[in-house]
Amino acid sequence: MGKCINAAYIGAVDGADLSACDGADSFLQSAAWGAFKSRFGWTSRACMVAYNGFPPRPLLVLCRRLAPGLSMAYVPWGPELPPDFPADDNTRTLALAELAGELRRLLPRSTAFIRFDPPWYGGEHTGGAAPRIGAPFKRAAADIQPPDTVLIDLTASPEAMLDAMRRKWRYNIGLAGKRGVRVSRLDETGLDLFYRLLTETARRDGLAIHSIDYYRTLFEVCSRSAGSGGGELRLYAAEHEDDALAAIVVLCRGTQAVYLYGASANHKRNLMAPYALQWRAMLDAKDSGCAVYDLFGIPPDDNPNHPMAGLYLFKTGFGGRIIHRPGSWDYPCKPLLCATFNAAEKLRKKLRDLKKRTR
Repeated sequence: MGKCINAAYIGAVDGADLSACDGADSFLQSAAWGAFKSRFGWTSRACMVAYNGFPPRPLLVLCRRLAPGLSMAYVPWGPELPPDFPADDNTRTLALAELAGELRRLLPRSTAFIRFDPPWYGGEHTGGAAPRIGAPFKRAAADIQPPDTVLIDLTASPEAMLDAMRRKWRYNIGLAGKRGVRVSRLDETGLDLFYRLLTETARRDGLAIHSIDYYRTLFEVCSRSAGSGGGELRLYAAEHEDDALAAIVVLCRGTQAVYLYGASANHKRNLMAPYALQWRAMLDAKDSGCAVYDLFGIPPDDNPNHPMAGLYLFKTGFGGRIIHRPGSWDYPCKPLLCATFNAAEKLRKKLRDLKKRTR
């Protein structure tokens, strides 16, 4: 175990044994996610973090080579602070900085920066604004995980869930059923159909997507680790007559369900298949004991000029609570290299956003 410092101390667990992360709150901090990312160029390492006066908690750290002699470390939705940890921004930033300093000593000397996606978000006393992260951290040019999202309360009755939606959303769910849209749970057997629709969606909306092997591997890893905290990955498809209209992938893990991926066809969009898909996935997650359905990503506000403004409208129409996390923040280990990477990342983001706006 590492030495004790003001607010936190950290000790490394064998990086080949990720089982310490089985009990993590978020799927992004789970052993299964570490095993999955290890199949795609990342090295996964588990650590135990003990904050003064609180029991140790697991931390998943992902490392990736950027260039010869240069790498980055990434902590997705971590650290997960103890429930009673002080909620003020200064104390959290101090704990994060001390954690980053300890991680820096554990990581390879080639590490240019450590990127964090802190999972905490503001309570009612902050007006719902994202918690602030201060020095020594630098705001990343692009977020890896979506900081803004909508959380649907699945502990409510189905009638109450429908009442919380916009009236048009309730109408669209009913319309899909009346017009003969069929929703089926296909799981991994529906991957080819899902990927065909995903490719169509990417061309239409100017999105970057992974190869089908990426999604197939995710199903494989989740299936293998389902009994040890990996969660259950589900694939739903909506069809009308002989046409596939839309498909979504949802992860149910513990008390949380997360809508990870969605795709839709260009034809028969008037049948409102995506609304029926989300409603079926919510009801199934509720029946499985999940308390929250995370729609996993919206723009920060309802700005109509945002390239993903339609996504904000679609997801917020289901009701629920909008939350704002801090987003991605970098702890520079090599400040000049970190700044150079950040500038290149900012340029890539501008080009992607421009491509979306011109479609």
